[in-house]
Amino acid sequence: MQSGLPRMTARVLTCLLTTDAGSLTAAELVQRLEISPASVSKAVAFLEAQGLIGRERDERRREHYTVDNGVWYDAMIASARNNTQFAEMARRGVDLLGPGSPAAARLENVARFMEFVGESIARAAEQAREVLYSEPPRDAADPAGTGRA
Repeated sequence: MQSGLPRMTARVLTCLLTTDAGSLTAAELVQRLEISPASVSKAVAFLEAQGLIGRERDERRREHYTVDNGVWYDAMIASARNNTQFAEMARRGVDLLGPGSPAAARLENVARFMEFVGESIARAAEQAREVLYSEPPRDAADPAGTGRA
């Protein structure tokens, strides 16, 4: 929720992230979270639109909502693209206002900032991508990886 997700959406994402299977049906989310199917539907629609979860069908044609490591990379790349698009729109504003005005200067600074941030996010996502697929380090106090120290 602190990252800006609505409360119910954050609960659904957290539930998906903390299930060992990394996948749950709508009915399973309803049962685990004790919420209505409509709440699940709304949260899932939001999460899908943000690229944070996926949807798959099983052999019984039930939809499973999934979260996997690649989703985080995709979300960062989408964020970088959004920043680049914002920069392009700001530059169009500079062209419309004409150079030299205080508003045009402000928009140009915004465009440069958003462009830099977008490029930085994309570069960082590429550099960190392997982290998503690597084995987490084992805790020295728990070398067997049992979860018990």
